[in-house]
Amino acid sequence: MLSFDLDFNRLADVLTYDPKAPMIFSSGVFLWLFLGFIIIYYALKKRDTARILFVTAFSYYFYYKSSGIYFFLLGIVTCADFFLAKCIVEHKLVKERKIYVVLSLMINLGLLVYFKYTNFFGDIIAKISGSDFTPFDIFLPVGISFFTFQSLSYTIDVYRGKIQPLNRLLDYAFYVSFFPQLVAGPIVRARDFIPQIRKPLLVSKEMFGRGMYFIICGLFKKAVISDYISVNFVERIFDNPTLYSGVENLFGVYGYALQIYCDFSGYSDMAIGLALLLGFKFNINFDSPYQSSSITEFWRRWHISLSSWLKDYLYISLGGNRKGKVRQLLNLLITMLLGGLWHGASLNFVLWGGMHGLALAFHKVIMLIRGREKGVQSSGLLRVGGVILTFHFICFTWIFFRNPHFSDAVDMLTQIFKSFRPELLPQLIMGYWKVFVLIALGYVLHFLPRKSENRFCVFIIKLPFLAKALLFLLLIFLVLQIKSSDIQPFIYFQF
Repeated sequence: MLSFDLDFNRLADVLTYDPKAPMIFSSGVFLWLFLGFIIIYYALKKRDTARILFVTAFSYYFYYKSSGIYFFLLGIVTCADFFLAKCIVEHKLVKERKIYVVLSLMINLGLLVYFKYTNFFGDIIAKISGSDFTPFDIFLPVGISFFTFQSLSYTIDVYRGKIQPLNRLLDYAFYVSFFPQLVAGPIVRARDFIPQIRKPLLVSKEMFGRGMYFIICGLFKKAVISDYISVNFVERIFDNPTLYSGVENLFGVYGYALQIYCDFSGYSDMAIGLALLLGFKFNINFDSPYQSSSITEFWRRWHISLSSWLKDYLYISLGGNRKGKVRQLLNLLITMLLGGLWHGASLNFVLWGGMHGLALAFHKVIMLIRGREKGVQSSGLLRVGGVILTFHFICFTWIFFRNPHFSDAVDMLTQIFKSFRPELLPQLIMGYWKVFVLIALGYVLHFLPRKSENRFCVFIIKLPFLAKALLFLLLIFLVLQIKSSDIQPFIYFQF
């Protein structure tokens, strides 16, 4: 006889927020929930409003599973910017329109500053004034940096006349909360996403295959390479750099450079893939950034949605290149300093942003001196040298980005330059051979020519549906095997 037993305790675990296990794309719970979600989603193919409502409800549930009761912040941002955008259009005087844009900035940036930077600025003020400061117990909602910036792009674009405001609050709630990019990006522009909302649902075979390709690649990068090398090697080195030789610290930095790329780009790839399966197209967010031959090229390839957002809404708002060369260089530096602070409430992040800003300004000056302001791609040995130099500069800045304290970064650099001990390298590789295999594999895949990547994408697209499903299930099995061996994802900071 077939019996059916429902474990209500397990069901409650699935439905309620667990601060020790927030939901992410690479979690087993999400992967199984998504299978049920997409069945209902396709069943609502011809019912646009019902489908949009269903996705919005699931997105709020997804955010609740990621940040608990703070999912109400999504509602605040959504309602505020929806009605403010309407007010911007209804008023013709520039001063009145600016008032509503400023209100949008105050609400979005106010929430961001309170939840993310209250203790940071409080500590700085206390040090300057010589007083004591007790940090407030403030929870940092996951993804708040992303959805506030995303919503801001909507009101600013409405003010600039680039888009018309939406008439349905539901459609705007769908845009702001769309779960594939909600907690870790990419930052999707309103003018790119909104025209797709009410289009008839159409997922072609190519879109489905490309979506599976991005999900498989992203899951492998995030849950296999990034999580494994982080917990089993990188975290140990960065936690106690003075306990390890210089060569171990150096390879810890190389490992972190790969880990953070695989973590960010892997999550973005999964977001792009999930969106394709739902009939939506996102722009690429990472374009093999370590293949860059200059710092300028790096920022055209790294976290493209963030760098383009900072350029369009911060750099250009400061004056961009319209007020002379000196002001342009200063605007670059300010933009990158604030971009560093966006990543986390720490002076180390500001220092990281400042180093990138100075490097961008220096490269701009060199291009001006050489008469190549627009930038021309180098080739041959010159490009190889540029890639090596740029990569190692990026790795140098990652040391300050990853270490929680400036002194830890100095300790790591001291070990690298004063206690290198290269004779330990064979022993290091033997002791961490699994980690080094994954690091080598990750870098080889990253530096493959684009043609090879495109061929693999086409191969996945042409696979029969059953073969795609088996490959996906095999990857899920591998992920679950890794996680079941007491290896949990390492998250150094939250957005």
